Amino acid sequence: MIVFVLRLLIFIAIIAIIYTGYKYIVNPKRKLELAQEKKHFYFHDDPDNVKKNFLLTYKGILFEGEKYLGTTENSFDVVSISVWVKQPERLKGIDRQDLYFIEKEILIRYPHATIEWKNPINQLLLQ
Repeated sequence: MIVFVLRLLIFIAIIAIIYTGYKYIVNPKRKLELAQEKKHFYFHDDPDNVKKNFLLTYKGILFEGEKYLGTTENSFDVVSISVWVKQPERLKGIDRQDLYFIEKEILIRYPHATIEWKNPINQLLLQ
C-alpha cells in the first residue's frame, strides 16, 4: 500500500513539473521579455479585452498602448489608441520608419483606430 501511494505521489509530482514547465514556456510575458532582449518585434495583447493595454517591443524598446472603444459605421470597435514608450531614454536610434512600422502593425490588429503618440515620440512625427 505504501509503495502504491509513493508511486502515486511521484507521478503527481512529475505531472506538476511538466505542467509548470509548459506554462513557463508558453507564457506571453516571457516571450515579450525574450523578444525585447533579442531586439525583435513582439506584440502582446488580449484583443477581446478593450480595458487591457497592449505591450509591444521593437528594437529592444517596450511600448504600451491604451485602447479606447467607440463606434464605427456598423459596430463598436477600438477607434483610438494612445501609444507611449516605457523608457524614453532607450529611444536612441529610432526613426520615423520604425514608428511607421509600429503603426502599421497596430493598424493590422485594429484597422478602425487612429493612433496618438505620446511625448517624446510625437515630437519626432511633428517635425
